[in-house]
Parts: sequence; C-alpha cells; structure tokens
Amino acid sequence: MAERIAYRGMTPSQMSGLTNEEYTKLATSRQRRSIKRNALETKALIAKVEQHISSNNSKPIRTKVREAVILPSWVGLKFEIHNGKEFKMVQIAPNMLGHRLGELSFTTKRVLHSSPGIKATRGSKFLANK
Repeated sequence: MAERIAYRGMTPSQMSGLTNEEYTKLATSRQRRSIKRNALETKALIAKVEQHISSNNSKPIRTKVREAVILPSWVGLKFEIHNGKEFKMVQIAPNMLGHRLGELSFTTKRVLHSSPGIKATRGSKFLANK
C-alpha cells in the first residue's frame, strides 16, 4: 500500500495550487510569523525562486538563507544550502513543507576517530614502531 503524504489534510497536488497567502493560513503561528515578517534576505530568496520558476531553469538555487520557511511553490525544486563550509544539495519534497531550509543542511558532521597513534597510550609503547 502506498504511503499517503498529507499536510494538514491536503495532498501535495492540492498544496501546489495554493498561493503563499493561502498557505500561511494553514501554517502554524511560528511559521506564519516568520513568513509575514520575513527579513530582506528571505524576501530576496522568494523573488529569486519565483524568477527561477518562471525561467524554467533546471540548475539548483544557491542560498545562504537558512531561516527561510519552505513554501508549497518550492516543492520539486533543488536548493544548494550553505552549511557554513560548503553548499549541500537538497531536493524539496512535499513532506518538507513548513520546515526551515537550515534543518535540511546540517552544520556539523559525525566525527569518526581512528585508532590511537604510535606511543599515544601507555600500552602502545611496547608495540613495534613498524
């Protein structure tokens, strides 16, 4: 059985027809406040995305605006989100609606330690150097 993805009882096809104003009525108060009082960077990003959609460009949208709330018109687009060091590629899916772009591009990665070096511990001083 196929898994049904819905946002507040609406399917992705219904969500794609919504404008940003109609979507804000469905969003939580925190998301609504962020969209309503969005900063200059977020407004510039929304304009950049609208221009990208109208030009039918297939290249991903590069951005450093991590606090932008994902809108229904962005579903299916590719973003390159800056994590402080590099840009991470993210494909926007319907289940990401309402989340922030920064949640999709982690700023830290898992640390994998190797074995200790030569003479790094007390017991390793008895091992051969080769």
